[in-house]
Order: sequence, then structure tokens, then C-alpha cells
Amino acid sequence: MPEENGNGGANGNGGANGNGSANGNGKERVGLLQRVKAGVQADVQALKTDIPTKAKEQMDGLKDPTKTQVYTSIFRHKHDDTPRNRALGILSNVFLHLHPAKINRDAVRYSYTWGMGGITFYLFIVLTFTGALLMFYYHPTKVQAFRDVLYLEHDVPFGKLLRNMHRWAAHLMVIGVWLHMFRVFLTGSYKKPREFNWNVGVILLVLTLLLSFTGYLLPDDQLGFWAVTVGTNMARATPGLGNEGPFGPQMGMTPYNDVRFGLLGGSIVDANALLRSYIWHCIGIPIVASIFMIVHFWRVRKDGGISGPAPVMLEAEGDKPRR
Repeated sequence: MPEENGNGGANGNGGANGNGSANGNGKERVGLLQRVKAGVQADVQALKTDIPTKAKEQMDGLKDPTKTQVYTSIFRHKHDDTPRNRALGILSNVFLHLHPAKINRDAVRYSYTWGMGGITFYLFIVLTFTGALLMFYYHPTKVQAFRDVLYLEHDVPFGKLLRNMHRWAAHLMVIGVWLHMFRVFLTGSYKKPREFNWNVGVILLVLTLLLSFTGYLLPDDQLGFWAVTVGTNMARATPGLGNEGPFGPQMGMTPYNDVRFGLLGGSIVDANALLRSYIWHCIGIPIVASIFMIVHFWRVRKDGGISGPAPVMLEAEGDKPRR
């Protein structure tokens, strides 16, 4: 009997502990559910407030791209209406630092500059791109050259368009350089302190004409053959460098060592002339022209802008006192 009472006491104690554990677990579960429910409600409430905020930020970014993170990661300084931040925005950017921090507002008007310098450079980029594509289909040999041109025009998809883009861009580049120099002359932009850059521009004009001339022979047709024949015959009269020019014989020039012989690689327009025209047109002259263009753009900035020498005032500002 005492043992049974002892067991019963033990069972009673065990039942009491079991009930306590169940009650404790139930309370913990209820508390956990309440916390989860409260957390979900807090998240839903946060979404209700965050989504409109995010949407407003996106709309503001579309209205003003300068406020977006992408823009601020590229342009490190704000474009504020302060001279210091404007200058820092130009000087600290790899794309914009080529331009001066301050320019004359009137100097960038299209009615004043015609935009011929930028248009000419754009045409040079077009010529470089289309020329690189044309090189995939061209062989500078007497047997293949003209056949490649015919194949390009009649069999290659968009080949005729590609060749005409290259040809017309070349013509437009020559016209653009002439108009650019004409504008520079009219506005007196060749005067002090821009004399050196004017001379660089003259060299670029000559290189542009040489690019056009060397490209004339590459189709190896009758037009290119006789054009190069006439042009190189004219080179024989170059002063000091041609065997028929002034001071040429005194400099020891003969038909076999003068500038014409150097251009053609011989005495006649044949395979050597075609190969030399190809190398000068695709490699030699573009590299030299690129170097001079870099110097030209750099001097534009260092000389104080693209126009001058006298400041220009708009008609609307004629009645206002000048600062």
C-alpha cells in the first residue's frame, strides 16, 4: 500500500508536470503566432508606404535623370548652379574634361560655328567604321580588287549600301573640312592665339585630301586608274621632290627616285601602286590624321574655345550693360 501511494504520488506529480508543459508550449505558440502576425502586419504596412515612395522616386528619376544613382555613379559632382561645381563636373569626367570648364555662350551657336568641326569628326568615325567592314571583302591585288567590288555590290547583303555610305561620307568630309576652314577664316579664329591650331587644321585638310585620293584607286576601275595617273603625273612637278619641279634636278631627283616613284612604287600605275594606296589609305594616313586631330582638339581647349578672337554679343543683350 505504501508503495502504491508512492506510485500514485509519482503519477500525480507527473500529471502535474505534463499539464504545466502543455500550458507553457501553448503560450509560446500563441506568442509566436502573435509575433509573426505582428511582423506580417508591419511588413504589409511598410509595403503600403514604401511602394508609393519607390514609385515616386522612379518617376522623379524619369523626370530628372541627374538625380538617379546611375547618373551620380558616372558624374561625381552635382550639376548645381555654382561655378565651382560646374567646373568640377567638367574636369572630373573622362568624357567631358576635353572641353574647357568655361566657354563663351555665343561661341557654340550653330549659326556662328555651323557645327562643321563636329560634323567632320563624325564623318571620320563613319568612314573608319564602314572602312573596317569593307576590308573584310577586299583584296588589294590586280586580280581580285575589281572582282571584290562587284561581289560587294551585287552579292553581299547591304554591300552596296555599305560602299555608298563610305564613298558619300568621304565626299562630305572633304566638303565639311572646307566649310569648317571657311568659317574659321570668316570669324577670324585663325588669329592670335590660334595660329598654331590653324596650321594643324591646314595639315588635316591635306591629309583629308590624301585620304580621298588614295581611296580613289582601290576599286581598280578605269576612273580610279586614270585619276591616279593624272594625279601622280602632277606630283612630278612638286618643288624639290619632283624630277620636273623647281629645284628637283638640283636635289638629285629622277623619274626613279622622286615623289611620284615613291607614291606608285614604280614608274607606272600597277600592282605596287594599288598595294601602296591600300596601306596609306587604311593604315598610314588615318594614324597620322588621328594624331593631328588629338592635337587639334587639345589646342581648341587650350586656346580658349572654338571661336574668337573678339567676343560676340547676342542682339538681345545689346541693351544690357556688359560685365
